[in-house]
Amino acid sequence: MKIGIFDPYLSDLGGGEKYMITLAECLSRNNSVTVFWNRKDDLNKVAERFSLDISKLILKRNIFSPDYPFFKRCLDSLSYDAIIVLSDGSIPFVLSRKLFIHFQQPHPAVGMSLKTIFKKNRVTSFFCNSFFTKSFIDREFRIASQVLYPPINIKTKKIKKENIILHVGRFRVVNIGLDDYKKQEVMIDVFKKMVDEGTKSWRLVLAVGLHEKDRFKFSDLQKKINGYPIEFLINLQSEELSKIYSKSKIYWHATGYGENLEKNPELAEHFGISTVEAMGAGAVPVVINAGGQREIVEDKISGYLWNTLRDFIDKTNKLIKDPKLWKEMSKKAIRRAEIFSGERFCRELTNIIKW
Repeated sequence: MKIGIFDPYLSDLGGGEKYMITLAECLSRNNSVTVFWNRKDDLNKVAERFSLDISKLILKRNIFSPDYPFFKRCLDSLSYDAIIVLSDGSIPFVLSRKLFIHFQQPHPAVGMSLKTIFKKNRVTSFFCNSFFTKSFIDREFRIASQVLYPPINIKTKKIKKENIILHVGRFRVVNIGLDDYKKQEVMIDVFKKMVDEGTKSWRLVLAVGLHEKDRFKFSDLQKKINGYPIEFLINLQSEELSKIYSKSKIYWHATGYGENLEKNPELAEHFGISTVEAMGAGAVPVVINAGGQREIVEDKISGYLWNTLRDFIDKTNKLIKDPKLWKEMSKKAIRRAEIFSGERFCRELTNIIKW
């Protein structure tokens, strides 16, 4: 089969890009797979960042680019058995035999115009990265989408655990007046409060993906460390990330804290790949009770879900003060992560992309 793949955010190097290129890698085992994008360097960076095999992928000019003629796109798409698109909230018009639309996040208030309804009716199937995303997408687009959890590669190293609380996430400034999308500043303030309240011999490590355009704003976050045992690790590659996961005892996530997630569900973590990766390495998650995190962590079994900052601190302190409890939950976190790992993604993908 001849398949086309399009991800409008390919240069972002985020979880969505890992998802789409892993999808392309899976399908390329038995099909001819083309990625529509104009810069090969971007594809190479995704492959390097996430240790993906792109040797069988074909790169062609992006037919979805604004400067690509609409009628030429329609004609070019005719030669494909299927096209799979990561949606930015819109649905493209193509003439491939089949069209699959993937959603990585909620897109509230899309608006169902006659044009959107027409294009929606030409879609073979919709699929989402979590039931959290699905709940909003189904409502907005009036569909019944499927769920395909992201591809999780559990890579652990036999390294002695250290007293590290870890967070992994991009430093991202979003265009809605929100400078702390991943709530890294919130976590820094929480850790500083814990230190002020007596926590000793622990450090907070934030492994941050950083784009040049955000570096100036990021410098403000770095200034908040102010002598506390807090460390930033910037733009780690896969092997380096695996090492810090393996060293860490506790994993933190706070995306969505303080936001109206019914009105702006896109501000929550849509799934939580880094949470699963950390759990697979034996780090016990203490994460916000919101978004896709609730689908990953079994509260009080394989980790903790928190609702308030006091709750956040107290549940973290339980693990710090009770090594036996931490050890038991670490083992359960590893077992829980295994559900999302391995060949599961490629296997379930074939059940969605049917010919």
